[in-house]
Amino acid sequence: MRKITVLLFILVNFTFLQAQNTEKELAQNTEKAVKKINDTIEKDGWKAKGTVSLLLNQSSFNNWIAGGEDSFSGTLGINYDFNYKKDDLTWDNKVLAYYGLLQTKNADFEKKTDDRFEFNSIVGKRAFGEWYYSYFLNFRTQFTTGYIYGQDPNGKEIRTENTKFMSPGYLTTGPGIYWSKDENLKINFAPLTSKFTFVDKAYTTAIDPATGLPYPDGYYFGVDANKSMRYELGFYASVYYKLAIMTNVTAENTLNLYSNYLEDPQNVDINYSLNIVMKVNKFLSANFSFQTIYDDNAFQGFQTREVFGLGINFGF
Repeated sequence: MRKITVLLFILVNFTFLQAQNTEKELAQNTEKAVKKINDTIEKDGWKAKGTVSLLLNQSSFNNWIAGGEDSFSGTLGINYDFNYKKDDLTWDNKVLAYYGLLQTKNADFEKKTDDRFEFNSIVGKRAFGEWYYSYFLNFRTQFTTGYIYGQDPNGKEIRTENTKFMSPGYLTTGPGIYWSKDENLKINFAPLTSKFTFVDKAYTTAIDPATGLPYPDGYYFGVDANKSMRYELGFYASVYYKLAIMTNVTAENTLNLYSNYLEDPQNVDINYSLNIVMKVNKFLSANFSFQTIYDDNAFQGFQTREVFGLGINFGF
């Protein structure tokens, strides 16, 4: 019996030691694999990630005394980053594309809830510490025709075409200096930035129905009559900040500022956007988006946009 007990004790200890060795080997192999992946990423330099999201909202009423109208809206979006970092060189790129429609039961037309395409690119060469010499490019426009809605004398809903793809289209680019602590906090200053505003010439040669005369210079996004482009030179600053508010809740902030040296530099263009994602699981989340724009060439005041709904997300 004693021999059996000793034999069992030796067997258990051997098994335990063997398990420990196996665990150590597994940990070492995992560490080697992670290091190999990281070395490959650092060697290649490129990192890419993105999300496709579908945001849905629906309302339905039946014999509802307080009133209401059936409606359905959906927004399809793409947020894609592809970045390069190697030695003293960085190159960050982001593509944003969103398009949404709202359909109400008694409306004559579908209305857009979102329509934008934006591409951001900034390349940096390390100067010192976390500062880089930089050159950036920002391009934005919309996909489809935009309308101003109203009513005719009979009360029927009508719409008037006001914007469309590349009308307006904005291209902002210039050299500067760039600071980045990590991928969640980035600041760029560009004191000599060129800004191009492109429009369809058909809009700047239109006739004002109220006067029967051509519209005045600069009425359409600051572009003069009979022209299709406006050029500005000024100071540009941008801030990107992403933070975790709490578990599974993240907020992404983007702020762009621009002052035109050539005309009314005190009128600073502002473009701020906030995107909050409240993650439910791998595929579902509640999304809140807010954007405000101040550009006195487009509108004398703040433009605002807000969207909230349940999102279906796919990472790639």
